Amino acid sequence: MRRHTPATLTAILLLVACTTPDPPETITLLSYDSFKAAVTDDTFAGFTEATGVEVEVIAAGDAGAMVNQAVLTLDNPLADVLFGVDDTFLSRAIDGSIFVPYRADGIDTVDPALVREDNVVTPIDYGDVCVNYDIGWFKENAMSLPETLDDLRTMASLLAVEHPATSSPGLAFVLATIEHYGEEGWLDFWADLRDGGVEITSSWDDAYYGSFTRYGGDRPLVVSYASSPPAEVMFAEEPTDTAPTGVLTDGCYRQVEYAGILSGTEHEDFAGRLIDYMLSVEFQTLVPESWFVFPVNDEAELPAVFATHAVIPDDPARLDPDVIAANRDRWIDEWVTVMQSG
Repeated sequence: MRRHTPATLTAILLLVACTTPDPPETITLLSYDSFKAAVTDDTFAGFTEATGVEVEVIAAGDAGAMVNQAVLTLDNPLADVLFGVDDTFLSRAIDGSIFVPYRADGIDTVDPALVREDNVVTPIDYGDVCVNYDIGWFKENAMSLPETLDDLRTMASLLAVEHPATSSPGLAFVLATIEHYGEEGWLDFWADLRDGGVEITSSWDDAYYGSFTRYGGDRPLVVSYASSPPAEVMFAEEPTDTAPTGVLTDGCYRQVEYAGILSGTEHEDFAGRLIDYMLSVEFQTLVPESWFVFPVNDEAELPAVFATHAVIPDDPARLDPDVIAANRDRWIDEWVTVMQSG
């Protein structure tokens, strides 16, 4: 057996020391406001236990503001990892060269349709933007529920939607109509909604908690999420096994949220480990009840309230991020022109 000399052993130990970085005290995760709001002491406890590294979450407004900050601070990044960029802003982030490509452990547990071949970002969760309806209101008023997007043309006075320039679900719903009707027909759909009296709000909060009849508004239809029913059951003032809201599955848009290692981080190794952890079953099982979206890890089980009440559309719309990036500003401008011209 070959024996190493003291000099050789020293060289080996130095090589190991150089290739195995000392763990930092803290890894910083940049995300949007509502993600941080749901983070608890338990959210990243498993990562800290395994690595000895704490996770600090920095909120940066909504998803668009978060990406803008990451692009503007490329040379002096605010964090080590960014989480929460979705399809609508992904191309802008990639064009800004803010990410270091990384193939995460556990990526094989994810539906290949959600994974980018270049591994520049890693899918963490997904959710479907859909029109929700107040079941009780429709029963009380003896009205039929909408079944298709076209039904909304004659129900526009009952509908609240978010502005696509200021709201992620608002933009997602516009994208769903573009995918459904094509370039030749989507603006006609919106013209019908305008003429029928659709209400436009600046944010999801304003639409859901301000305009929706479930919370004292006068609109029994609202653009929200397919995961609203389990959320309503979980947070009901009186315990219930029946969701008070339903989901129109025609015209849904699937949003995928990604995480990526920020270029310029001094802790690239541990940033990658954090993304690995966010793909683990341990973290993924927290996703539904913490953020009311769905885990991408196929091995993560849904909680009972989700399994019972969540709606997963059979064929939600999705557009290529590059197509969105190339057309987003034009589409929004055209939408504004139509909605203001009536």
